[in-house]
Amino acid sequence: MPGTHARKHGKPKGRTYRRSAPGRGRNVMVVAASVVALLGTVAGTLEALDDDGRRPREEARPVVTDVPAPLPPPVRPSGPPTPTPTPSPSASPSPSASTGSPAPAPAPTRTTAPAPPPTRPAPSRTTAAPTTRAQPSSAGLYRHPESQVLDWVRANPGDPRAAVIRGRIADRPAAVWFADHTPENITARVRDVTSGAAANGQVPVLVPYTVPDRDCGGASQGGAPDLAAYDGWIDLFAAGLGDDEVVVVLEPDSIALADCLSGNDRDRRYRSLARAGRVLKAANPNARVYFDAGHSAWHAPATIAERLRAAGAGAADASDGVFTNVSNFHRTADEVAFARLVLDALGGAPGLGAVVDTSRNGNGAPPDGAWCDPGGRELGAPPTLTTGQARIDAFLWVKLPGESDGCRGRPGTFVPGYAYDLATGGS
Repeated sequence: MPGTHARKHGKPKGRTYRRSAPGRGRNVMVVAASVVALLGTVAGTLEALDDDGRRPREEARPVVTDVPAPLPPPVRPSGPPTPTPTPSPSASPSPSASTGSPAPAPAPTRTTAPAPPPTRPAPSRTTAAPTTRAQPSSAGLYRHPESQVLDWVRANPGDPRAAVIRGRIADRPAAVWFADHTPENITARVRDVTSGAAANGQVPVLVPYTVPDRDCGGASQGGAPDLAAYDGWIDLFAAGLGDDEVVVVLEPDSIALADCLSGNDRDRRYRSLARAGRVLKAANPNARVYFDAGHSAWHAPATIAERLRAAGAGAADASDGVFTNVSNFHRTADEVAFARLVLDALGGAPGLGAVVDTSRNGNGAPPDGAWCDPGGRELGAPPTLTTGQARIDAFLWVKLPGESDGCRGRPGTFVPGYAYDLATGGS
């Protein structure tokens, strides 16, 4: 889900690099704030837009197929590729663990997808043997050089808000979203991001966001037309991962926000997600793949753990653990405690961990449950791969701060006033 979360994602636009936009609430359950914002920053491309900027959205209605395609032999491109990024930074606060079950699921939130980055021809590929859980490195997180916020800062050097927005948001690493189903160039776009990160000795954060029936038909709807097409897209996505360390936040809202699907369609989606995890880790032994666990105010740990298990999140050949709070606002301490409870309930391979989106959770969630660009919110801890927290692998900015959930601008578009409010705590 790039984009808005309280659960939102904005969709990506014409450009290749964009980020996730979090934020949005649903009546049935509290959706992990990751769908609306993601869509706003599709396929890892970020483009600069003004407060009233426009961005196209995907309209394809996904159709679920019966069985995911078989695993292809692992492939890795040879030579440095050029993929499309969507930045998302992580933060490193020191959360305190909480006890007990999470509160009943509040209205779900969505994620907005970012826009895709420029594409380059895909290089030749070679095969590689699949591996298990990758070991975290001490490398820093990657900030892609193109994003909506960077575009705005460069275009408005004289704006009195520019220095604050640059220093507190634009210069920090963020996730790169891939929210458009474009099989013809996805390998090159992914490679553009991973090769750029490798050249700098840094770790990119990638967000594939094209699962069919995405966002249950909400603001971030779209994705691949069916699961067979999605499986093929994932194969091409994996071909751009390269050999260096990379963090993959696999399909925000795909597990926590699946209640709109029939039981059979949910099972098919879960099988396809499990396949995706295996393909990604087989393509790059250093890839760290995390699955959607929603957030602490949504599903109970045991409930989401059962879904995660069905989606392959407990298998060493498919998963490194779970992610929480994408595009949402819940405090890091609550998310850390929740993630640990989920991991306990999940069981699975030893060493599974969690990553938490801290992009907009500095002041916690609004007391009234508002999810759409709520006021009074603040940036959370900066992105980091060194959290100092047991079983917490990273604090990330999966949602791009300043990208609208849809109330202060079109979903996924960058709104400088909103970014400034987040950077200053709404003051």
